[in-house]
Amino acid sequence: MWQESVALREAGWEVHVICPRGTKRDTEAEAEIDGIKIYRYPLRAATGGPLGYLREYGSALWHTYRLARRVGRVDVLHACNPPDLFFLVARALRGRATRFVFDQHDLVPELYLSRFNRGKDLLYRLVCRLERATYRAADVVIATNESYRRVALTRGGKSPDQVFVVRSAPAVERFHQAEPDESIKKGKPYLLCYLGVMGPQDGVDYALRALAKLRYEQGRTDWHAAFVGAGDTFDAMVRLSAELGLADCVDFTGRIPDEDLVRYLSTADVCLSPDPHNPLNDVSTMNKIMEYMAMARPIVSFELCEARVSAGEAAVYAPANDEAEFAKLIAQLLDDPDERRRMGELGQARVRGPLSWENSKKALLDAYQAAIR
Repeated sequence: MWQESVALREAGWEVHVICPRGTKRDTEAEAEIDGIKIYRYPLRAATGGPLGYLREYGSALWHTYRLARRVGRVDVLHACNPPDLFFLVARALRGRATRFVFDQHDLVPELYLSRFNRGKDLLYRLVCRLERATYRAADVVIATNESYRRVALTRGGKSPDQVFVVRSAPAVERFHQAEPDESIKKGKPYLLCYLGVMGPQDGVDYALRALAKLRYEQGRTDWHAAFVGAGDTFDAMVRLSAELGLADCVDFTGRIPDEDLVRYLSTADVCLSPDPHNPLNDVSTMNKIMEYMAMARPIVSFELCEARVSAGEAAVYAPANDEAEFAKLIAQLLDDPDERRRMGELGQARVRGPLSWENSKKALLDAYQAAIR
């Protein structure tokens, strides 16, 4: 979202960002960064089931509307999901001729099926209705990949000239090679690295079970692993690593500054993308894959449609959710430095070429031109 904000400001737009306030950083109610005005509101994360989400989303909607009114005249309301509720703010601002750009980061019906495992119940039908209402209200839809675009055209009923693919792409200047830090490997020859959110659908548990197989079934003890990031399941994953007998060979760093992140990725020999196959992950672009590629790291992934579109030959792919094969692919790459180097170079070339932010930026500006037309 920050890349989009900067690109729009550079194109001559006056950009205001409305978002939740941080707990440890970004705690100011208002800030201005690089000429972009930021308004932040307090938000308590959902707890306690559906009522918790109702409380969180209701608060977010109210504060977003309140702060949008403070901005004054809004030509374009650009909202990303989840949840699929910001069309309500767009409707409330319609009297000011505001156009609505829906930036679809997740397919919420698929997210619901994948995260909660409740089937197509009443709440599933509700999120489907909200998605349809969001599509109907949108003047333009921004999709993160071709799979999402197809959903907007079919399930969303949008016309091709209303849907634009703006792929997530890492800021190349943020991901640069640094001197490897051998201390991270804790005396082992190889470092395995996971970077990203740790939520129920992100597959950190699959990665840990694969590492247990790598250690105890294949007898590989020549590696150390670092899991970088945080999320809802962080504490549960720390406990799982201990239960699997991995506490001495796996570190959980939590969120870390960019300079430390670059240091970990520059030291890594193989990077892990263990998102399991489910209705959401199969069609979603994983930011971690793009960031691994920007750092010229080889990747092990499960077989997912959009993972293969993003990484191509920069990754090797285990059959869906097969932890034993995932472990075998890690071992194969550890034993083949030339292949690791080849895969890393291919991935970096993709991120700097066809998958670069420069290409996505052009699509973003085209989307805005279509919106104001």
